[in-house]
Amino acid sequence: MSILLGIDTGGTYTDAVLFDNERGVISAAKALTTKRDLSIGIRNAIEAALPKPAPEIRLVSLSSTLATNAIVEGKGSRVCLLLIGYDSDTVARAGLEGVVASEHIILVQGGHTVTGEEKSPLDINAARQAILTHAPHVAAFAISGFFSVRNPMHELRAKRLARQLTKLPVTCGHELSTHLDAPRRALTAALNARLTPLLQQLILELRGILTSQGIHAPLMVVRGDGSLMDTTMALERPVETILSGPAASVIGARYLSNIEGDAFIIDIGGTTTDIATLHSGRPRLNLEGAWVGGQRTMIEAVDVRTIGLGGDSEVLLDRAGSLSVGPRRVIPLGLLAEQYPLVIDVLRRQLEQAADKHTVDTRMGSLVTLERSPGIQQNSLTSTQQQILTVLNDGPIPLSQLLEGSLEHQFLYQRSLDSLQEHGLIVASAFTPTDALHVLGQYRCGSAEAATLGAALWSRRLNVSTEECCKQVVQKVVVQLGQATIATALAEEGGLALNSQDSVGRLFIDRALATDDSGVLAVTISMRRPIIGVGAPASAYLRPVAAQLRTDIHIPEHAEVASAVGAVASGVVQTIRVLIRPLDGSNAFRVHLPFGVRDFAELTPAVSYARDSARRLARRRAHEAGANYVKVHIEQHDQTARVYNDRIYIETEVIAIAVGRPRLKQ
Repeated sequence: MSILLGIDTGGTYTDAVLFDNERGVISAAKALTTKRDLSIGIRNAIEAALPKPAPEIRLVSLSSTLATNAIVEGKGSRVCLLLIGYDSDTVARAGLEGVVASEHIILVQGGHTVTGEEKSPLDINAARQAILTHAPHVAAFAISGFFSVRNPMHELRAKRLARQLTKLPVTCGHELSTHLDAPRRALTAALNARLTPLLQQLILELRGILTSQGIHAPLMVVRGDGSLMDTTMALERPVETILSGPAASVIGARYLSNIEGDAFIIDIGGTTTDIATLHSGRPRLNLEGAWVGGQRTMIEAVDVRTIGLGGDSEVLLDRAGSLSVGPRRVIPLGLLAEQYPLVIDVLRRQLEQAADKHTVDTRMGSLVTLERSPGIQQNSLTSTQQQILTVLNDGPIPLSQLLEGSLEHQFLYQRSLDSLQEHGLIVASAFTPTDALHVLGQYRCGSAEAATLGAALWSRRLNVSTEECCKQVVQKVVVQLGQATIATALAEEGGLALNSQDSVGRLFIDRALATDDSGVLAVTISMRRPIIGVGAPASAYLRPVAAQLRTDIHIPEHAEVASAVGAVASGVVQTIRVLIRPLDGSNAFRVHLPFGVRDFAELTPAVSYARDSARRLARRRAHEAGANYVKVHIEQHDQTARVYNDRIYIETEVIAIAVGRPRLKQ
């Protein structure tokens, strides 16, 4: 029996599971994610999941939002980007200054052509001077050469030099992708370098937590494609952990449901809902590169559709006065009241005021509380912002109380509140779908009384009963989830998408998801793939969605901790791609490898060398990633073109895929 520990840090909760390869989930626990310091939530979840005495754990694996959130929020360490063979116009078009400060972007003479020939010699002296000049002011280096995927020699020379002159981490573009598009490869390398110190800090903190619990097992990290790598490789390639959480969720859902075919996987979290697809039991990947925070990287990750809708989404009225849910995340009233019982007294008083005045102020039922300390941001805050933070030090404050006073005062405070929330220093608390489910008895989270009081305030706004109010909130979520599921299916059907002008398509979808008999048209939509639902409230929301879409629904046991299960249910997968192309003007063939190029007079020995090299490199990479008992699968794709009555050879791509289970503590 091998006991494994899986950990997932989500946007709202951090989950931990004890997992046995034979028995499955042994125990599971949840703790609030502490965004100001992820290690606090991780420690709380681990301590809650471990029995006393704790069994011997042979592997620990982590899926984390760290990389994704850091890119989205523009966080990360200061880096120096050495661009070999680039010109200033290319740099300007690439938008690299949004990731790296312009004074730390250095152009160095050198680079290669598309065939791998040296375009101009590497200016090693300029590279040396740049490294020495910038090393005292940055935390890492990123190096990207033009056409380095066709010949990485200049990148490798510059990396060796940086390693000789400094002790800082160094990332090369060709190490992260074999695809062309040099500017996007440079962007990916820069993002990777920025993330390295952040991930290093988290791993050090996690190791400290594990040591304090007497756990001395190998530590793995989930990549964006759902596979695992050990922490040594993760610290070299932290950008590969973007979308780690959604990838772990897909792997966990697939394991828990034991579905080998095609399916939609819908993970309902507190902040967002992620929708992904399984093809023949494998998650579909975005081979063009994952989008994160408006940046298109070159990292192959799970192809996921994310919508700003979750259990902790804010319930509000739209401009037309209709009920709406999301996309802003707030703290459920029931959860806040569990931490601060005074919230119940506030809500009681507000409900009494609403009864006396026969009206409900739109700010009633909303509170504001501290999310994290401003730290070094303190000096950049306005006096009004500092005043707000000081008031909130004693606990949550009703929004109506903060905004008391003149219109000018309210406007100034509202702007300050919006800015503080945007920077993650404060967070609002209000009525949410989680509260609605609690009132309906379908899900428990925190204080039932606080959730009921929040529902009562909203029922007065809508002029319906408390129960009807909660049912309407839940139905709003169901409709939005149904729309997102249909949108995912349309994208699968040849890349179709609805836009704001497609009134007919939207009408048909709305009628298919409607629960009443109004309107002239009766529309039905049937899905040919089942839905696998994960996340704590999956059953409450997704069973109605599946019923409306006339498809099967699977809510597996332990669905609420699927991502933590996925963190340990996966394996190590490493892929090496080698390209063979004919050389112009000769009968020779060039093999493009991660460590250089080699030419052959004939194609057959070139292919044989490429296959052997790819197999060896993939096996070695898998072992470096922490795998045991590695198996390597080779794919060969020959590309030709018909010219008149003849076929012309274009190129051959050899792909070696190494797969293995992670090494366990002996």
